[in-house]
Amino acid sequence: MIDPSATGAALLLPEFLHRRAELTPERVGLVCAGSRWTFADMDQRADGVARRLAAAGVQAGDRVATLLRNGTAPVLLLHSLARLGAVLVPLNIRLAPAELAWQLETCGASYLVYESALHGAAQDGTGWRALTLVAVETLTAGGDHRPGEALPHATPLRRHVDLAALQSIVYTSGTTGQPKGAMLTYGNHWWNAVGSALNLGLQPDDRLLASLPLFHVGGMAVLWRSVLYGCTAVVHERFDPAAMNAAIDDEGVTIVSVVAAMLQRMLDQRGDRTYPPALRCVLLGGGPAPRPLLEACAARRIPVVQTYGLTETASQAATLAPEDALRKLGSAGKPLFHLELRIDCAGRPATPNETGEILVRGPSVSPGYYGDDQARPPTSADWLRTGDLGWLDDDGYLYVADRRDDLIISGGENIYPAEVEAVLLAHPAVAEAGVTGLDDPQWGAVPVAAVVLRPGVAVTEGELLAFCAGRLARYKVPVAIAFRTELPRTASGKLQRRRLPNPGLTSPPA
Repeated sequence: MIDPSATGAALLLPEFLHRRAELTPERVGLVCAGSRWTFADMDQRADGVARRLAAAGVQAGDRVATLLRNGTAPVLLLHSLARLGAVLVPLNIRLAPAELAWQLETCGASYLVYESALHGAAQDGTGWRALTLVAVETLTAGGDHRPGEALPHATPLRRHVDLAALQSIVYTSGTTGQPKGAMLTYGNHWWNAVGSALNLGLQPDDRLLASLPLFHVGGMAVLWRSVLYGCTAVVHERFDPAAMNAAIDDEGVTIVSVVAAMLQRMLDQRGDRTYPPALRCVLLGGGPAPRPLLEACAARRIPVVQTYGLTETASQAATLAPEDALRKLGSAGKPLFHLELRIDCAGRPATPNETGEILVRGPSVSPGYYGDDQARPPTSADWLRTGDLGWLDDDGYLYVADRRDDLIISGGENIYPAEVEAVLLAHPAVAEAGVTGLDDPQWGAVPVAAVVLRPGVAVTEGELLAFCAGRLARYKVPVAIAFRTELPRTASGKLQRRRLPNPGLTSPPA
């Protein structure tokens, strides 16, 4: 395993939230679910949560997994774990219990903090191993102290963070379809926030709207930027286009992060009403955006700027500058100030407008995947191979062509065919399986599958879909499964996924 702290002398900064509370204590830091907390409120509450975690046994270096929906709880957990020196492992609440259990095992988690509404998933995912379960309600009720409550106040809470220290392990999918835990340091988040500010600028009245899941790096990045910039984070419990539009109108939101499917639903809900001038930036990520959507936003003067990022870069890697939003329509812009980006074509630098693999390096790039020294094959000691395809135009602006050859992006979620195929192949009736993406007007793409059955065995499409539904997150379950006598393969036997779509898969059931 790569040790992110093995870099020599520590580079310490004041712990982010505590320092922010010292600088601007009365400024509103969080608006969420009827709560409106100043940075001083957040700081006090984070101390209380940290001490209750310590009372539960959490120590520096422990991996603490969380199974939480968007709300105030994941915000407090983010900062309270920093004060104990523990490592956050945010889990995707949409995963099946078997998927959760696998991630908990591979990251070496000792604790799982969950909310009561997800108690069943927490039990199903962890009942087979020794793991301490902690209901988040026991941590977050009240402020710093409740009458009669015994807290280990002698527990030293950290007021500085080492930028090289591990802050979180965020799971993403690798090119083989096996999820990988990307290690992110405090320095990764610091430099990503700095790079974004240098590109988009800062204004004293900025307000950041977060409706992306906080267990994804995109949602987590909003929380870090809010504290580091000293601006308000408006956090929504879930994505709702009407609520998003209302927050822009009523809460003075200036910057919002969305994927294409979300933005399209916001436009459909809003109709002909224009957005207020305070909305200065709509960051659009999650894969290449449909050009008709970009053109519709341009026609309505909606300030959309595309961005390209990865979990491994702590969110943004390249973002279009606001002044280029119309001039470079469709581009993801140039790399953030602290990052370098180049296009590799079979080991040589690409020429302008030549498509190749996107490579990045810089201080916001993850030091590696937890527990796997070989999982991040760089071209040198510094460059990260993203596996994504794109090109740079004559002016050095990035255009993303595709997210890995076989990757399916559905509503901003990454789906790797190999992972779905592995579940299908686990069914006793399936001999071969292939999964690919089918264009979808709402989600961008949805997974469809083709299978070859074992001789003499019968199974229905509904039975296979139910089998998948019990082992995969809902968005990964194929919308249709076709039965074939053979699947397209190369001479060496490699499955040719791009040849899987056929007329039998073009009309999936509703």
